[in-house]
Amino acid sequence: MASRASRLALLAGAFSIGLLLCLGLVLVATGRLGGGSQVATAAAVGGPFRLVDQDGKPISDTDFRGKPFLMFFGFTHCPDVCPTALFEASELLRALGPDASRTAVLFVSVDPERDTPAVLKDYLSSFEPGLRGVTGTPEEIAAVAKAFRVYYRKVPLEAGDYTMDHTAIVYLMDKQGKFVAPFNIKRAPEDAAADLKKHF
Repeated sequence: MASRASRLALLAGAFSIGLLLCLGLVLVATGRLGGGSQVATAAAVGGPFRLVDQDGKPISDTDFRGKPFLMFFGFTHCPDVCPTALFEASELLRALGPDASRTAVLFVSVDPERDTPAVLKDYLSSFEPGLRGVTGTPEEIAAVAKAFRVYYRKVPLEAGDYTMDHTAIVYLMDKQGKFVAPFNIKRAPEDAAADLKKHF
């Protein structure tokens, strides 16, 4: 009887230790434990950039100091993910109303071969005017993508055409241009706007 009680106590203790270890791993992974974890993760995403917008004007990370901004990567020939994200971003800007001027939304092309400033300008004319298209040389885009840990790759199609595979994350950057977290744009525009306003 005593040995059975001992085994049960041992199993219960092992279970409790295992549970605490799992909880600790979750807290570390989410940056809630081990203070440096969240800082290290945030510091590993983003960085300085110098590109051009849809009007052919130079654009850099320093242009957005003092305001939080959203940044995501895509291309104008994207069949569904990019236009959907741009529509959702447009709805967010509309929900912000006058406060839309206190932020920015950047759509960075991973297809600089086709997405010239003129092409971006024409493409974005179907969306909210506050959206800014961004492009550059293939080398400049590669550098920005690397800084933001963005994956992209050209995928050949028939007849010599191609499409692009790419990361589909919306990055929330703070007023100092530092990465905060992925931003959930797939929700009610009012909810997204309220969340973004917390960073004004």
